[in-house]
Amino acid sequence: MDNKRWELDYPDCSMSELVLKAAERFPDVTAYDFSGVKTSYRVFAEQIRHCARALTAAGIKRGDRVVVCLPNCPQAVILFYAVNLAGAVASMVHPLSAQEELAFYLNANESVAAVTLDRFYPKFAAVLDRTKVSLMILTDIDDGLRGIKKAAYRLIRGGERFSARDDARVTRYGELIGKGSRREAAAKPPGRGDDVAAILYSGGTTGTPKGILLTNLNFNALAMQTASAGACIAPGHQMLAILPIFHGFGLGVCIHTAFISGVTVILVPRFSVRSYAGLLRRYRPHYIAGVPTLYEALLRIPDTAGLDMSRLEGVFSGGDSLSPELKHKVDAFLRERGASVQIREGYGLTECVTASCLTPRDYHREGSIGVPFPDTEYKIVAPGADERLPHGETGEICISGPTVMKGYDNNPEETALALRAHGDGRVWLHTGDLGAMDEDGFVYFRQRLKRMIISSGYSIYPSHIEDVINKRPEVRACCVIGVPDDYKMEKPKAFIVLNDGFESTDALKADILEHCVKNIAKYAIPYEFEFRGSLPLTLMGKTDYAALKREESERRNSKSAGSEGAV
Repeated sequence: MDNKRWELDYPDCSMSELVLKAAERFPDVTAYDFSGVKTSYRVFAEQIRHCARALTAAGIKRGDRVVVCLPNCPQAVILFYAVNLAGAVASMVHPLSAQEELAFYLNANESVAAVTLDRFYPKFAAVLDRTKVSLMILTDIDDGLRGIKKAAYRLIRGGERFSARDDARVTRYGELIGKGSRREAAAKPPGRGDDVAAILYSGGTTGTPKGILLTNLNFNALAMQTASAGACIAPGHQMLAILPIFHGFGLGVCIHTAFISGVTVILVPRFSVRSYAGLLRRYRPHYIAGVPTLYEALLRIPDTAGLDMSRLEGVFSGGDSLSPELKHKVDAFLRERGASVQIREGYGLTECVTASCLTPRDYHREGSIGVPFPDTEYKIVAPGADERLPHGETGEICISGPTVMKGYDNNPEETALALRAHGDGRVWLHTGDLGAMDEDGFVYFRQRLKRMIISSGYSIYPSHIEDVINKRPEVRACCVIGVPDDYKMEKPKAFIVLNDGFESTDALKADILEHCVKNIAKYAIPYEFEFRGSLPLTLMGKTDYAALKREESERRNSKSAGSEGAV
């Protein structure tokens, strides 16, 4: 691999190799802390190797796709790197995905294996016969615990544990690792930078779920760039990993950047506002990364007057736009509790793993999302063109660099829309977002071209929800929009027109909601269903979702004015 044109020296190796090298440099440093149970980098490296041998013994071959459907727990990070060390590809899936969404993910990339928690197994069991999955690995949170904490969890949790007796394809995580510990390591060609390492999911440019093919180089470059641009990452310091491992931000920054740097990762399987203050008090982390919703929650936590945040060295926000008002409030909150740093905003998308630019340390330019990462170039172009616009002009944001994806899985048409060769000879990622750049290289995000809802940092694609609702025989037409929410930033609302002969009853709403629960991830289910006689149309005869958004805005403003008048 020719790295001569890069500022940083990216090794031509796998993700797991970089983590194992970190374990050689920092063997006695705690790699991860899970509910107070600490594991050193030396042991973490052994766990990865044992699991990789076990996967190979179970029939996983180079290039096979393995679905990892887990929250932030030791098994998730071990399996992620073990799949990579075995030469396979980790397909990262949200554990709250609906049953039919799981079937789509398993079939879209022809996965041969999957791993999930016991509590989510029934959703997999219902669809496995329609897939190529031959190995189903089941685990539970206590598999990442030891001693009294493990016993206490089993006592509190209880519940059913599934075993191979239920299905020949099913095995327990502990049994799998046991086999790996007894197996000799087989020599195999080392992973290369250009090998596909993981698949993360996004809506692409049409709203249909797309598998984003990300290589070892993509992840390694992202981690090295983040460490360089962050200018604060140090071995042995603590990263509070609240963002989930199946999210590009969580996986790329909280997990991989931390692990190649010798940082201690505090794995948090389930975030709640109530537990947030406790985590901050208990660990006093050096780094926090989150979406704006997380920082909004931070401001709402009661009884934080005595919270000591003086050890913070990096506070990062991404996944959605951070409003100037929220930034000022968070900065003040941090200062009042002893922090010497300010919140730093980044911008990116899953098609380049996660962030590709970041606010410089100790410096903020109002309205800017920062400057590009090392070896990452931004270009602002007129939509549909490839010539660079003058500084200050708004156009589509395009990105070029070593973190840009290989393409969309089995979708050359969508790949061609996103990755385009320009006249300068470079391949550019067309983000579908509007922005501008000033003469000093600071980037300014304006708005999304894609019709997308960002709720608590998650991307929700209205067309997918509409497709699900439109399958109901009672429904003639449906339009889903995002409406403002004080906590989630936005939340989906569905407008529905019924076919003749059907009435808008509460019972029908309940039936449609149940249908959505079965086919849509929990975080994407509309919070409200409104029946209408018709939907507004544009001059071209298409549903005018912008008009619906205006109506909702006017309704919200009217209610607000009415409340003020009542006072």
